[in-house]
Amino acid sequence: MGQKVNPVGYRTGVTYGWKSRWYANKKEFSDLLVEDMKVRKFIKTNPKYYNAGIDRIEIERTRDEVKVMLYVARPGLIIGKKGQEVELLQEELQNLIGRRVNLKIEELSKPEIQAQLVAEDLAGQLGRRAAFRRAMKRVMEQTMEAGAKGIRVQLAGRLGGAEMARCEKQSLGSVPLSTLRAKIDYGFAEAKTAQGHIGVQVWIHQGMIEGDQQDGSDAQAGQAPKKPKKTYKR
Repeated sequence: MGQKVNPVGYRTGVTYGWKSRWYANKKEFSDLLVEDMKVRKFIKTNPKYYNAGIDRIEIERTRDEVKVMLYVARPGLIIGKKGQEVELLQEELQNLIGRRVNLKIEELSKPEIQAQLVAEDLAGQLGRRAAFRRAMKRVMEQTMEAGAKGIRVQLAGRLGGAEMARCEKQSLGSVPLSTLRAKIDYGFAEAKTAQGHIGVQVWIHQGMIEGDQQDGSDAQAGQAPKKPKKTYKR
């Protein structure tokens, strides 16, 4: 289960929403999809915002404009002094896609339990030649101290400069990948080392989604009886 299905895609439309929210006909759909990819790639690969800690980018479209929402751990690096950097980024995005862009930045309250940020942090440590087991343990302990219910980390590649690539896994707490009510955040990053790239995958269990208690009781009260009443004919 954990190796076959992306936990975010598994829950999209059930407990999670879509990261791109817009509708288009068949002729325009492919062009708008490419625009979304350009926007995400431009922001994520820009070296100015590498240390800002961008967790995810959500895009909404209306007839007049494109609304881009950034969820960031350190928004000050993107906003800049008096909001100059935000205006510059907005202009660059407008020139990139040729549409009016409305840029919004949201600060993450707990970046330590965001899987993408944890994966990028671990990849950065591996790129600086840190011992991979020690780095994994440190990252997992920080995440659990921040309030996560569980974390699982998997590395794949030439770990420690070994000749043969292998896979290494570590986990703490519970990570119920098959439970739809569980908030499982997933992140992936690549560590660029002298021996080659190392893939970093992180699963973080952020807690359970609690439903409305009244819905369950109303549904139970409204259920039909299991056995129909017998009717006797004379």
